[in-house]
Amino acid sequence: MLMNEIVIEAGKTERHYWVDLWRYRELFFFLSWRDLLVRYKQTVIGLLWALIRPLLIIVIGTVIFSKLTGPSSDTLPYPVLICAATLPWQFFASAMAEASNSLIVNANMISKIYFPRLIVPASAVIVSFSDLLISLVILAGLMLWYHVMPTWRLMTLPLFTLLAFAASFGVGLWLSALNVKFRDFRYIIPFIVQFGIFVSPVFFTTHKFFEKHDEWACRIYDLNPMVAVIDGYRWALGDNASFNEIGLLTSLVVTPLLLFSGVKYFRATEKAFADII
Repeated sequence: MLMNEIVIEAGKTERHYWVDLWRYRELFFFLSWRDLLVRYKQTVIGLLWALIRPLLIIVIGTVIFSKLTGPSSDTLPYPVLICAATLPWQFFASAMAEASNSLIVNANMISKIYFPRLIVPASAVIVSFSDLLISLVILAGLMLWYHVMPTWRLMTLPLFTLLAFAASFGVGLWLSALNVKFRDFRYIIPFIVQFGIFVSPVFFTTHKFFEKHDEWACRIYDLNPMVAVIDGYRWALGDNASFNEIGLLTSLVVTPLLLFSGVKYFRATEKAFADII
């Protein structure tokens, strides 16, 4: 890796920081590739774990929750409906958890050398994104099995994925910075992941939630950025149920706020990482 020249110029620290992100792009690629190699190292089935984990959730959701929620008015078969929610949720939960712990995992490197610390949680999110790409095989297989024909809507899937990427990165930045200062968050993060799957429309649909709750509950529900992502995935696969436009607009406001505030808080606390960690 080429050595980069560090320029310290009064009053222009912020500008140089973003320039340094580009200068240290090789480090970003190295960390991402290293984490990809280590992720399933010394495992018997390797990358298959990226398929098994979401597949188990899909099977459990199909067997148990299809009976609890009753027949669905959606045009998608229930396994495809669950899969379309599980994959983006699994990506969000994994990316958020990995980014949250990334600074602690790389504590030795952070305490010894200078580089923009934003690279560390960003590389963690990229690794989780690779799992999402692999797990799309499950979605393609279920669509073939249940004869779900793709339409032009499928072209919008990358846009909803980008929304999930921004949401997970924003939350991950908040939690990674807080995790350095308050180690209690290592216990809170798994709880957030476990609780989050039940307040997101993974095992149910948004329109069924709206049928059973009042207006205030629905608006609070829309504040969850993954609601629009999951609804978007289902809509992109050909679900003819009415799309939740308010949820999408809410997510388009909440997600950039999460990302912007996450970057601001991360940058405000970044200077102390090496001393605290």
